[in-house]
Amino acid sequence: MIKKLLKKFYIDKAFLKFVIVGVINTLVGSAIMFGCYNLLNWGYEISTFANVFLTSILSYFLNKHFTFKNGRRGVLPIVEFAVNIAVCYFVGYGVAKPLVSWMLSGLGSVVRDNVSMLVGMVLFTLLNYFGQRFIVFSKQS
Repeated sequence: MIKKLLKKFYIDKAFLKFVIVGVINTLVGSAIMFGCYNLLNWGYEISTFANVFLTSILSYFLNKHFTFKNGRRGVLPIVEFAVNIAVCYFVGYGVAKPLVSWMLSGLGSVVRDNVSMLVGMVLFTLLNYFGQRFIVFSKQS
């Protein structure tokens, strides 16, 4: 019963590998994003973009070869990956900022932005998993 339920939500080896890659990316990306925002005083958009852009390069290679063992070559999988990342970025972080700003309207902008970045990371990651698994790396060479 539990195995069927897990299969329904696609929790398998690929999902667990995606989580491992995600943890690595999250640690590196969080350092980049929160460092850019809090230490370098870059804005919300630049800090979140730096995180996503830099860690996406690592994510592409790790997920292509380690997580999904995908053999597709050429430009098309890279374009699909880039489009997936862009959509996940704009949806995840785009939804997080106004939602958190509204929910935490009584708090300062630094707190709201940091919480927004955290929420955006979660939304981005969930969307990104499904995009990579079922669109970008679902086809084999």
